Amino acid sequence: MLQNEKQIKIGRNDPCWCHSGRKYKQCHMAMDEKIARFRQEGHIVPDHSIIKTPEQIEKIKESAKINIAVLDYVAEHIGEGVTTEEIDNWVYELTTRMGGIPAPLNYQGFPKSVCTSVNEQVCHGIPDAGTVLKSGDIINVDCSTILHGYFSDSSRMFCIGDVSEEKKRLVQITKECCEAGLREVKPWGFLGDMGQAVHDHAYNNGYTIVREIGGHGVGIDFHEDPWVGYHTKRGTEMLLVPGMIFTIEPMVNMGKADIYIDDKNDWTVYTQDGKPSAQWELMVLVTEDGAEVLSW
Repeated sequence: MLQNEKQIKIGRNDPCWCHSGRKYKQCHMAMDEKIARFRQEGHIVPDHSIIKTPEQIEKIKESAKINIAVLDYVAEHIGEGVTTEEIDNWVYELTTRMGGIPAPLNYQGFPKSVCTSVNEQVCHGIPDAGTVLKSGDIINVDCSTILHGYFSDSSRMFCIGDVSEEKKRLVQITKECCEAGLREVKPWGFLGDMGQAVHDHAYNNGYTIVREIGGHGVGIDFHEDPWVGYHTKRGTEMLLVPGMIFTIEPMVNMGKADIYIDDKNDWTVYTQDGKPSAQWELMVLVTEDGAEVLSW
């Protein structure tokens, strides 16, 4: 069976660690034994804290319903003349009306309810009344929700007005990167399978991917293990096991991959060369036979 320093050995007839009420031998024992074989071969494997129980998954899905609804609302109302402050107000009001809490608000000092990253801003853009969306802009709206202690997280790109063909292509290829990665999310595969698929699609189309910032596990906390990068190789990184939930969110740059953080607010990330960046984010559950997108 799977064990590490934090896990206690469970007997075959003991209640399963997932709190299903079933005996261990009838529930997760076979899966744990399979994980242990991969670990013995030298692979990185998840411990029980990373594998969500069916009850936790259902609660995380309820959180995700709010996250999706909020981004749907943004999609219906965003456009020229809208300020990023208005987007933040929409997110706060709708999230709280539906019983949730915006996860970014006051997270490690972040002052707003959502991240709004425009053009050369890579991520963690802070909404404000002075940033007015104009024709030709591209913007990422990154929304995260807490509902009854369970987290969801996803983001979408929006093209404002008359956007140049090169910006449209960047947005489209970035979306395709997420889709290519999603196709590689399968039980008993590896995070590196997904990472290489994302990487190859971006670089084959002439773009780069930010190295320093990636996806992450999510559900019980805002950011959990594993860290999800896109400069990885097939057959490497953590083993994918049913019950794992993480984000696929490559930040794809039109120019070089180099970035810097705004030294005035210590949050907003920009491309070093000032060229546009795009990001889509999917929240994905590894299932018994593939993957399920929980939030988009």
